[in-house]
Amino acid sequence: MTVLDNLQIELPSWAFGNSGTRFKVFSTPGTPRSIEEKIADAATVHRFTGLAPVVALHIPWDRVDDFAALRRYATDLGVTLGTINSNTFQDDDYKFGSLTHTDKAVRQKAIDHHLECIEIMAATGSRDLKIWLADGTNYPGQGDIRGRQDRLAESLAAIYQHIGPDQRLVLEYKFFEPATYMTDVPDWGTAYAHVTALGDRAKVCLDTGHHAPGTNIEFIVAQLMRLAKLGSFDFNSRFYADDDLIVGAADPFQLFRIMFEVIRGGGLDKSSDLALMLDQCHNVEAKIPGQIRSVLNVQEMTARALAVDTDALTVAQESGDVLGANQIMMDAFYTDIRPALAQWRGERGLPTDPMAAFAESGYQETINAERIGGTQSSWGA
Repeated sequence: MTVLDNLQIELPSWAFGNSGTRFKVFSTPGTPRSIEEKIADAATVHRFTGLAPVVALHIPWDRVDDFAALRRYATDLGVTLGTINSNTFQDDDYKFGSLTHTDKAVRQKAIDHHLECIEIMAATGSRDLKIWLADGTNYPGQGDIRGRQDRLAESLAAIYQHIGPDQRLVLEYKFFEPATYMTDVPDWGTAYAHVTALGDRAKVCLDTGHHAPGTNIEFIVAQLMRLAKLGSFDFNSRFYADDDLIVGAADPFQLFRIMFEVIRGGGLDKSSDLALMLDQCHNVEAKIPGQIRSVLNVQEMTARALAVDTDALTVAQESGDVLGANQIMMDAFYTDIRPALAQWRGERGLPTDPMAAFAESGYQETINAERIGGTQSSWGA
């Protein structure tokens, strides 16, 4: 399982805060009240799984006075700070757009926010600036589609010129929500067009929940990887729209197929710069076990994808053996890899059953008792 040793999954700080639907945000005991407590919970996931050594931040949700000190705090807990996620969707000025707004002053405000994020990256040692935009329109005629694309290209170029030689701009796409008629970056082709125009240090982020039903996501993975433009993943699961559920919960076979293409494209090679991150909202389930379950799901489907007999698959494909080729894939998917993964963990001094080990550790009970008072973190804070 040499390739499996290269698997690292970035955890989102916001996944440890309270979350819910647009109707209700639910409060739970032990919820972090600060970014430091979020990082401590993320480090706990890594301690039990060995799979999650990086924590992504969201600005301004995770803004602190001293990011260098926050970096040292994370290091002391055995993790590093990763992707810096910008936020241009929770300010009244951005009601009709941010980087695409018709008002130059609003666009500049959004650009300046991203420049602040780049400064934070320098302090935290982060490589990636991830941009997801809520920009779009709800009605035909509400906005000039072409004009919005022109303004977006101009704004991204203004941000990109400040990206350092060891940094990247990663542009995420989403086919709808909150805009319902047209979003400004709705698909991988639009994202690809913009990052290609920017340069080599601009890539696409693929969120597995940001697609219409029936979309062949592994095809997009394969295409972006062969074009050397897939920069990162946001892993989650969906039944209907952007449900942000535990990755692999809705369709583990899809996750298997995606990871097969990731491996096929060299995404788990030591030299790869592909970032794998979770982006999920734990609305009714416990936060830390939810993240543990998520990273274990990715690991299991990665191990199953590694079990594909690629030599036999190539022979079947080239000989036109349709059923034989499909059987090779299905045999690997149905392989029970869990005993081997338990052995893999034991050999590395990790709990063979991370979910059970966490439940028995008393960590949740400790933070439930200690985190009394203050303001609980939640989605958007």
